[in-house]
Amino acid sequence: MWTGIAGFLHHVFNPVAPMVLCGLLVTLIALGFALRRRRKHSVRCSFYGALGAVLAGSMDGF
Repeated sequence: MWTGIAGFLHHVFNPVAPMVLCGLLVTLIALGFALRRRRKHSVRCSFYGALGAVLAGSMDGF
């Protein structure tokens, strides 16, 4: 899904738009990871939880 959106933005606008989209996604995953690590979750749990939360939250509109 995200690859399709990034590809569409690349063809419509320019290569900067998908870079911004991917940067935002990575930033949100890193923030979720840091917040989960602060609550003493394991590294694996923090990564999977942050990734799942960001992807689930981003798909709410679809």
